[in-house]
Amino acid sequence: MIRAMNILFSIALTTGILSGIWGWVAVSLGLLSWAGFLGCTAYFACPQGGLKGLLIAACTVMSGVLWAQVIMYGSALAPHLDILSYSMTGIVAFLMCIQAKQLLLSFVPGTFIGAGATFAGQGDWRVIVPSLALGLLFGYAMKNSGLWLASRRLKAQSPSLQRE
Repeated sequence: MIRAMNILFSIALTTGILSGIWGWVAVSLGLLSWAGFLGCTAYFACPQGGLKGLLIAACTVMSGVLWAQVIMYGSALAPHLDILSYSMTGIVAFLMCIQAKQLLLSFVPGTFIGAGATFAGQGDWRVIVPSLALGLLFGYAMKNSGLWLASRRLKAQSPSLQRE
């Protein structure tokens, strides 16, 4: 129980600090802070951790950006045919899920996070991609610096626990 609270507190602390820094970085670079937070979310939610989790989250999030572009550009081919947009959305959503057979694309929620960010950002991938990418890196830094801090605190407490 104490160890779990230590980990939670440490991750919360580093996430809070790095979230403030991310807000400043996003504004300074002209990025979308909300899209960066979606990148952070994708990393935190990915069942695989570490660099492998970062790679999987990045591949799925970026594939979602591409899939959203397919829907947007495909639907624009015949804007007067709503059925085309609906059909494309259904087909692409199927493909977004079935691609999970590949390890690097196995985190389906990441794909939908990338697509959702692209739709919310009106398809402006030139801003969305770096926002999501830096957000993923910040998510990695938030969680892993928190885990590192928790392990340091646990090691510092261990000698006193052994004497009791």
